[in-house]
Amino acid sequence: MNLNERFWEIDFLRGLAVIMMISYHLLFDLSFFGVYPINTSSGFFWYFARITAFMFIFLVGISLHLSYSRAKMSGRYVGEKDLFFKYLKRGLKIFSLGILITLATWIFIRQDFIIFGILHFVGLAIILEYPFMKYKYFNLALGLVLIVLGFYLSNFTFSFSWLLWLGFIPQSLQTVDYFPLLPWIGVVSMGMFIGTVLYYNYQRKFKIPDISSLLPVRLFCFLGRHSLLIYFIHQPILIILLYFLGVLDISYFF
Repeated sequence: MNLNERFWEIDFLRGLAVIMMISYHLLFDLSFFGVYPINTSSGFFWYFARITAFMFIFLVGISLHLSYSRAKMSGRYVGEKDLFFKYLKRGLKIFSLGILITLATWIFIRQDFIIFGILHFVGLAIILEYPFMKYKYFNLALGLVLIVLGFYLSNFTFSFSWLLWLGFIPQSLQTVDYFPLLPWIGVVSMGMFIGTVLYYNYQRKFKIPDISSLLPVRLFCFLGRHSLLIYFIHQPILIILLYFLGVLDISYFF
């Protein structure tokens, strides 16, 4: 067993989600900045965005199981306390990147700035899910309960905003990216369950042909391995590209 091995299919799927994310955000930008009228808030593109987010977040759960298994088996961590700090630091790092995005969007698109987006969510979810990483069927049950609870909450709006991160949607919420803990943390729990089933003890429990050497697959895997960096920089790159193509007036931001 090689604990340094990466499961190429996970990187590939994450890379596919990266391509889907960039494609959606390009269409969203064209609509948001008034370049071309595209309805991204309902219909096909709304579902496309949710499927993309589901893929990312589900893979977060699988990756948490893989990371936890590898850490436990490596012998580098003494007790659960050391392991907890590993995920605490990782979660805080990603959450901090979310805060930077909040500040950037507050400066440039203040009316619709991101309050609790996907990076805020992933960072917090990594920390909150740590106590459940060692479980299997409990994560299946917990995931289903949290998803159902989240869908139930989404039918209501509330007069307060201090619990918007949890899933209590304020009446006045206006933001371009919103991923509350409910129902999305349930998707992480489901991913952890599937990770336990398919990759128990950091071993693939199913057979799959190894096509990781093919150029298109290698490209997708590369994108998947660097998905956090790509997420963080892709929107500024898209906006700069649209500006140099002459379809976006940069004065919108000033």
